[in-house]
Amino acid sequence: MSDPAPPPPDGILWDVAGEYRTLLALPAAMALQVAHPAVGAGVDEHSVFRTAPWGRAERSIRSLLLWVYGGEAAADEGRRLRALHRDIRGTDSRGRPYHALAPAHYGWVHATGFPVHRHARACLGEPFTPAQERRLYAEWLQVGRVLGLRDRDMPQSLEEFWPYYRRILAEELEQTAVVRDLIAVGAPLPPPDRGPRALQAVLRALWPALLPGLVRLRRFLTVGLMPPDARAAIGLAWTPAQERRLRRLGRAVRWAYPRLPERLRYAPQAHRARRSRPPTR
Repeated sequence: MSDPAPPPPDGILWDVAGEYRTLLALPAAMALQVAHPAVGAGVDEHSVFRTAPWGRAERSIRSLLLWVYGGEAAADEGRRLRALHRDIRGTDSRGRPYHALAPAHYGWVHATGFPVHRHARACLGEPFTPAQERRLYAEWLQVGRVLGLRDRDMPQSLEEFWPYYRRILAEELEQTAVVRDLIAVGAPLPPPDRGPRALQAVLRALWPALLPGLVRLRRFLTVGLMPPDARAAIGLAWTPAQERRLRRLGRAVRWAYPRLPERLRYAPQAHRARRSRPPTR
């Protein structure tokens, strides 16, 4: 059997997945994933997100970009992720056994990408049209196949997705310990350990002054770029004043972002792939 193909170069994900403004929504997607007790328990017990957050974030972004822009390497990345999660199992906060690759759990991790992409786009860009949403969902199903999910483990249309999504919000999600850590303004966050050494040294020196503002910004984006119905289901506070700030940020990004050259709008891996893709007819 041949490997599943990644999303097509002329698709929507090639236009949006590698944009920096899209990547701003990754903390919101992660918080929505770990609000499921099984996923939260797996991350709580097996992840290094507390002790090595920058390395974990870098690996997550590199992996996501491979799913979309990786070509033949996309399927290899899917196999690597399944192997990585094969032995992650335990008991969640409700006393239920979990396994990271169980379709109910692995499928939820994948599913969160669609509503978060959709909401973040509406906040920071032009909202998707109904036709674009359908195409985006079809491409996100293709990502699921790359990750090793079977069609029977994923809602196959938007008409199937939204009842599934609402059921998980109503019956499963809670404010897990990992969610609380992701949004806590007092959570410890070490200085970045990636990038040029000179820059790392400067950041270490300035870190005590930078940290309070950075953790507040992280919380603001994590909660604000999460779909409002998910935010409410998890019990995350969001005030009208915060919503107004998010809308002001969205207007600024919506105006400025398209005016930047492409190399400043896309992560390097995405920019290289987009430059080398075949021309569309």
